[in-house]
Amino acid sequence: MNILLVYPEFPDTFWSFKHALKFVQKKAASPPLGLLTVAALLPQEWSKRLIDLNVTKLKCEELAWADYVFISGMVLQRDAVRRILRQCQEVGVKTVAGGPLFTGEYEQFPEVTHFVLNEAELTLPEFLRDLEQGSPKRVYTTTEFPDIRQTPTPMWELLDFSKYASMSLQFSRGCPFHCDFCNVTALFGHRCRIKTVSQILAELDRIYSLGWRDSIFFVDDNFIGNKRFLKQELLPALIQWQKGKVGITFHTEASINLADDEELMNMMSNAGFDQVFIGIETPDEVSLAECSKKQNRNRNLLDDVRRIQRARLQVQGGFIVGFDNDTPAVFQRQIDFIQSSGIVTAMVGLLQAIPGTRLYERLKQEGRVVGEVTGDNVNGTTNILPTMGLDALHEGYRELLAHIYSPKQYYRRVKTFLKNYEPPRFEAPLTLARFIVFLRSVLRLGIIGRERVHYWRLMLWTGIRRPRLFPLAISMAIYGHHFRRICELYVTR
Repeated sequence: MNILLVYPEFPDTFWSFKHALKFVQKKAASPPLGLLTVAALLPQEWSKRLIDLNVTKLKCEELAWADYVFISGMVLQRDAVRRILRQCQEVGVKTVAGGPLFTGEYEQFPEVTHFVLNEAELTLPEFLRDLEQGSPKRVYTTTEFPDIRQTPTPMWELLDFSKYASMSLQFSRGCPFHCDFCNVTALFGHRCRIKTVSQILAELDRIYSLGWRDSIFFVDDNFIGNKRFLKQELLPALIQWQKGKVGITFHTEASINLADDEELMNMMSNAGFDQVFIGIETPDEVSLAECSKKQNRNRNLLDDVRRIQRARLQVQGGFIVGFDNDTPAVFQRQIDFIQSSGIVTAMVGLLQAIPGTRLYERLKQEGRVVGEVTGDNVNGTTNILPTMGLDALHEGYRELLAHIYSPKQYYRRVKTFLKNYEPPRFEAPLTLARFIVFLRSVLRLGIIGRERVHYWRLMLWTGIRRPRLFPLAISMAIYGHHFRRICELYVTR
């Protein structure tokens, strides 16, 4: 059996980093971990190929080779998925689809031959048994959650590592919290299911043996969902694994209560973690209560962020505007918080109601859901009718993003961060490739860029005051270029 695993292209978005990737001559930020895991779940004797349309093109001869095309995708990739399905229909190849997009709206894709929904560890084996017997059903779904301690090592050997800026692996699924706008618990449940230490080390050994020497993203929605296991088992093992390794750093996602545990933060830093994405959402207590973000309430979020930064962990933040309790004053409050915190990567989106969430059910009953979600956090769209009115929401949002990603304010925020941040324990070695990236930044940002005055001020200040952070300052200047392009494309037009 010949299986072609196809991953759809992402549009130009906040997290695509397409404009930043050009500086490092990479095609995509990270590979399709879900499809690599599915490949490992398929029979070993089957022939498998991966086509990631973010790094290459899908050719007719590859479709002609395939007995089945396996497709996965997220809501953000909906249009790209439809293009792939049209190509498959044209050549008559059968398709098997799964992943968050199809799990949430498979009825909208009548052209798909088979759906293997929810988590593949449970639904894929059933499909394979029926396929072997010659009677596969069209839809496979489940309400159960698998034991991911049985999940095999993804087939990273299907990748061309040179095309990616980072690798990905997963330690856990599920989240103990229940924010009403988030569909993580609907997809993966409240209980934090974890892999074993031996699984994680085997995955890391495999990635390292294939030559990877850069960043690895733990894609968990809340990495610290099981703090006891982290501190007693996984992090000590990662600290030991890092000995003798060169170039490997980790980043992940976590909840703000990470700031309460100094031991945990220090262990993460010692293990090689240098970045963590945190859903801060809003500095407004009433709006936090509205969306059931209980872990963010009754605390000084600004102090929490600074505490994490001082623990050598860069905080990337998620923010939302458009809650029912938001007034026009929220936009300036968000600006003040973001600028004061030194959160350089600040993803600010309009509130959207995702099917399967409590927010969606409530607003649907109120008649306030007016379309489908786009999956894009920073394109200035929403599928709900906000209480403050769409015009006020859009205008305030445009002004917010235009402010925080203007060259003056962005570089000011970078400097605020660098003042508070302790240099990471795992520093990337100086290589010719990294020096070339610096030269590209000089040309694009320091010579012809409209931010060139701010660029050189930051480079000079960092070189004198925080020289160990000079490579990080360069990276952040490059990220800023990407973020501004996104804002100009979607918001400030």
